[in-house]
Amino acid sequence: MPTLALLVGVTLVAIGLGGFVGTGAHAPTALIPAALGLLIAIAGLVARNPRLRMHAMHAAVLVALVGVLGCAPGLLHLPALLGGTDEHPVATVARVVTLLVCLGFVVSAVRSFIEARRARVGAS
Repeated sequence: MPTLALLVGVTLVAIGLGGFVGTGAHAPTALIPAALGLLIAIAGLVARNPRLRMHAMHAAVLVALVGVLGCAPGLLHLPALLGGTDEHPVATVARVVTLLVCLGFVVSAVRSFIEARRARVGAS
């Protein structure tokens, strides 16, 4: 999971930087995915320490969940994007992609947490 957190973090940083450049570098809010990604990547690095892994991964999932909840309203702009009438298409694409990346990470992490729990309970 720490490696996945690093991958997700780098992906979100790329989305944030791409959105920032795609908006002509005048919308600092386009960097929000990069901030989320940086936090998740840091948690992934911390999680390489076995003693801190559980706490770091829970922190990473919490940040990703904030990303999911923060980007969910972007889905309301999807019909306008698909219809070609969205006023901020780069922002809408960045929000939806950020939502999908964060949601995928949350689902994957929850599955991993459940497996780890079962392994601990089965071992005792």
